[in-house]
Amino acid sequence: MGARPMTVRIAPLAAAAPDRVEALLDAAFGADRRGRTAYRLREGLSPLPALSFAAFDDAALVGVLQSWPVALDDAPLVLVGPVAVLPDVQQGGIGRTMMDALIAAAGPQPMTMIGDPEYYGRFFGFSADATGEWALPGPVERRRLLAKHAAHLTRTGRLHAFAPETLSA
Repeated sequence: MGARPMTVRIAPLAAAAPDRVEALLDAAFGADRRGRTAYRLREGLSPLPALSFAAFDDAALVGVLQSWPVALDDAPLVLVGPVAVLPDVQQGGIGRTMMDALIAAAGPQPMTMIGDPEYYGRFFGFSADATGEWALPGPVERRRLLAKHAAHLTRTGRLHAFAPETLSA
């Protein structure tokens, strides 16, 4: 007898218990994840409720996508990530489903992320074309610093945390 098929439901991140979110992130990225540059960038912030999602299989939390308010100098944009799926159900389309929900909710709002350019470029239109001279509060592999809807943004500048009330989402 095979495993039962998953029925994934996407919900606002607030539907997931914070301790379950943290456990899922540890499982997906390791407990040392907090030292990464993306964590420094969003330090002291709360995820944007309208652009952060949880994926459930029945009552089990199987995926999380968080989005954060940041700015490039004084231009607001959304920092996407982490996008995390439990290791034993990865490659099943859960991350893509959460990203589709984000893209639909965010509309043309400028977004940035640190991620795989082959995946996020091919499926969601993110690229490193505009980000080569952006400064961050830590090291980053330049080809992985991606943006979407960023053509109007400056090619140089500093990414930093930003007051959420200034973003439209």
